[in-house]
Amino acid sequence: MYTYKYPRAALTVDAIVYVKSEPTTFVLLIERGREPYKNKWALPGGFVDLDETLEKACIRELEEETGLQVEKMQQFRAYDAINRDPRHRTISVVYSVEMEELGPVKGSDDAAQAKWFSINDLPELAFDHAEILADFFK
Repeated sequence: MYTYKYPRAALTVDAIVYVKSEPTTFVLLIERGREPYKNKWALPGGFVDLDETLEKACIRELEEETGLQVEKMQQFRAYDAINRDPRHRTISVVYSVEMEELGPVKGSDDAAQAKWFSINDLPELAFDHAEILADFFK
């Protein structure tokens, strides 16, 4: 593998999984089991492997962290603020999928737990995930 003389940004994906249910919309979050932001809530997601597309990475991370399986997701947008991740320069491409119902979920891999939240009653979120959700649902 070729290594570069200059540092490169890390590439991640984040998943917005939601259910529209009157009178509110619910979104799936995971409680982080590792630093940074251990015990804070976040969108499911993680780092892209070298042998997968962005969408496949997002589908894989969603299943690994919540047990939820989906076949397709829609790309929403990229987030590239310089200091969005305290570890290093990280760019995230966000995907979304609307589910028919609030299915069972369970935290696994590096997620301590997974849970559905009303978008009107979200916990404090890690990284820039509050901004991402605000952009998506406006």
